[in-house]
Amino acid sequence: MTETSRDFEEFMKQRETASTAFVNGDFNPLSQISTQTSPATIFGPKGDCVQDAEKVNDANAKGAKLFKPGSQNTFEVMHMASNENLAYWVGVQRSVVRMQGHQEPVPMDLRVTEIFRREHGLWKLIHRHADRLASGADS
Repeated sequence: MTETSRDFEEFMKQRETASTAFVNGDFNPLSQISTQTSPATIFGPKGDCVQDAEKVNDANAKGAKLFKPGSQNTFEVMHMASNENLAYWVGVQRSVVRMQGHQEPVPMDLRVTEIFRREHGLWKLIHRHADRLASGADS
């Protein structure tokens, strides 16, 4: 395993922690690992396509407010890779979330592809594509 691969593997722990904070209503950890420099994109689970780093971060900040504390979240990484400047992971994000306006927890399994670029020595999220996993689909 290369040093870059180990570095990205370590970063993925931070990424999953930021995702768990997000589904608990806290955008701050995700904002710390998200690019502030365009290009940046997000293709969300509702079919939206957002471009521009500022707009992506605004959409994520608003999205985090839909969730309440008490949510659970894990990543099932199918594969990931990195080189000196770019990295990605592909897999399933499995969550049981507490949402504003819902009394009961809501299961939310998403197919995810994320791309990162190295900025000033740090991995930054530049693209996320997430949509609902079909019920009964194996990962």
